[in-house]
Amino acid sequence: PCRDFLPRGSGIVTRRPLILQLIFSKTEYAEFLHCKSKKFTDFDEVRQEIEAETDRVTGTNKGISPVPINLRVYSPHVLNLTLIDLPGITKVPVGDQPQDIEYQIKDMILQFISRESSLILAVTPANMDLANSDALKMAKEVDPQGLRTIGVITKLDLMDEGTDARDVLENKLLPLRRGYIGVVNRSQKDIDGKKDIRAALAAERKFFLSHPAYRHMADRMGTPHLQKVLNQQLTNHIRETLPSLRSKLQSQLLSLEKEVEEYKNFRPDDPTRKTKALLQMVQQFGVDFEKRIEGSGDQVDTLELSGGARINRIFHERFPFELVKMEFDEKDLRREISYAIKNIHGVRQVTGLFTPDLAFEAIVKKQVVKLKEPCLKCVDLVIQELINTVRQCTSKLGSYPRLREETERIVTTHIREREGKTKDQVSSFIPRHRPPPSAPCRRLPIPR
Repeated sequence: PCRDFLPRGSGIVTRRPLILQLIFSKTEYAEFLHCKSKKFTDFDEVRQEIEAETDRVTGTNKGISPVPINLRVYSPHVLNLTLIDLPGITKVPVGDQPQDIEYQIKDMILQFISRESSLILAVTPANMDLANSDALKMAKEVDPQGLRTIGVITKLDLMDEGTDARDVLENKLLPLRRGYIGVVNRSQKDIDGKKDIRAALAAERKFFLSHPAYRHMADRMGTPHLQKVLNQQLTNHIRETLPSLRSKLQSQLLSLEKEVEEYKNFRPDDPTRKTKALLQMVQQFGVDFEKRIEGSGDQVDTLELSGGARINRIFHERFPFELVKMEFDEKDLRREISYAIKNIHGVRQVTGLFTPDLAFEAIVKKQVVKLKEPCLKCVDLVIQELINTVRQCTSKLGSYPRLREETERIVTTHIREREGKTKDQVSSFIPRHRPPPSAPCRRLPIPR
């Protein structure tokens, strides 16, 4: 007998991934992973449990969740097959759905179809343009060669009169290596009217045999044929991927066995293990600090700037801003330049086209001195960012407060030592401006 237990309705019905395992067995029943002790023999109760379990996590107002529901169906009437029913792609949020619902669902789907060991069932309605199919688009992203994608065309009975999907089903319009299979499902009216699935399959078979565009390929269409193709192609696909899977598992097994051997001789009070653990944590701190400064971290902060990016901003935004804030009066500067040139010439007449070197040096030194304060302020800001980065990197040592405290102290002390040397280096680039000594006051004899 055919069983009808998947929820159907208008709007988004599948709001959590449903991992459905069909297992051949002499008896027929279903069980959920979240209530494994209970065996369901009434499949109406299975549908109700799927809806209830969905609502437990997502709420009752169209919310979604990537946490899957695991369902096993044992029956003498099924082929061994694992199916994953995923939410349909929606564009506009409704109910409690977030504004980025489309991207959340796409990310959820990609988590499953990206696996090399899985086949992709790309379902597209026949009454929409195949070139606009979101399912085929996403399948092509993760399977560009079409090695794992099977096309399924639904709603063939709803196409406008005079049109058909023959070119698609014959794999001519948008070819797939595994081809397309057409199916005709029950309408919502049929479901509400409790139309028997056997009658629906018979109606589907009659549709393909009687339709002039599909009768020549009727044996390759329909839900029963899709079942057989899925079982056969999935078996073949598993056989092809098994060698690489076996190799991966063997390497993981060897790694685990090596780790087990280490734990066999484990002694909690062994000082060498403590030293090794300490060294690993300190090395990890160094790696984390370098990644935050160099910008090659595994986790990129999208909320604010941090580490090296903040230091970069200090040099390219804050420091230039401080320089722009420096004010000078052009009239006073011109007067100083004039006095410097005249004082250099003394009693001699000011002639020539070039500014005397001594006058130029005196004026430049006086202006360069003004750079000292912004430069030292820039050093202070960079030092503060380095200390903040150290504190962020030692957060992983929270389980060892003494180690965390000592690490922060030692590294911060080293940074402070370098701060003094850095400021001395900056100061050495900026010559001190010494104002000319004032002339001693003398009383000159007044000639009579």
